[in-house]
Amino acid sequence: MDNSGGIQASLAGRYATALFDLARDQKAIEKVEKSLETLTEAVAQSADFKTLTTSPLLSRDDAAKGVAAAAKALKVDSLTTNFLGVLAQNRRLGEIANVARAFKTLAANERGEVAAEVISAHPLDAAQSLALKSRLRTRVGRDVNVTYSVDPAILGGLVVKIGSQMIDSSIRTRLNTLANAMKG
Repeated sequence: MDNSGGIQASLAGRYATALFDLARDQKAIEKVEKSLETLTEAVAQSADFKTLTTSPLLSRDDAAKGVAAAAKALKVDSLTTNFLGVLAQNRRLGEIANVARAFKTLAANERGEVAAEVISAHPLDAAQSLALKSRLRTRVGRDVNVTYSVDPAILGGLVVKIGSQMIDSSIRTRLNTLANAMKG
């Protein structure tokens, strides 16, 4: 289940592929992957950092200086820091999360893993995560690199995305299906 063809089609995918090729050449895939995770978390948790990455009011140079300072504070590796400068100059800093997601898929493919995204209504504990990972491994026949996120709006259950497949067992979807069936 190689997603690299689909990844390269998107803007974020092209950036991720370029960064991945550089990281592979420098044997820094894991470092870059960790740095991108750190940056994605920072964007999600810090309104100021999110503004820095998305504001059209900042000049390209100011955005580049700002993300370079943030990258230094977050201890981001030098390759990723330089990459952020490229994104800033091209006004694409808002794509960090999408680039990180595409990079993670490329890195997983390189390791012979399948990348999966799991959305739950509440955080999963270690035992639940381990059991889910085991079931996913059985389903796809390969190791699975799982990224977890929480979305209380799904009410309960899980939404699992593996490549182009989506398994939606959320209560929200079940309720919507029931509502549509009742409309007749």
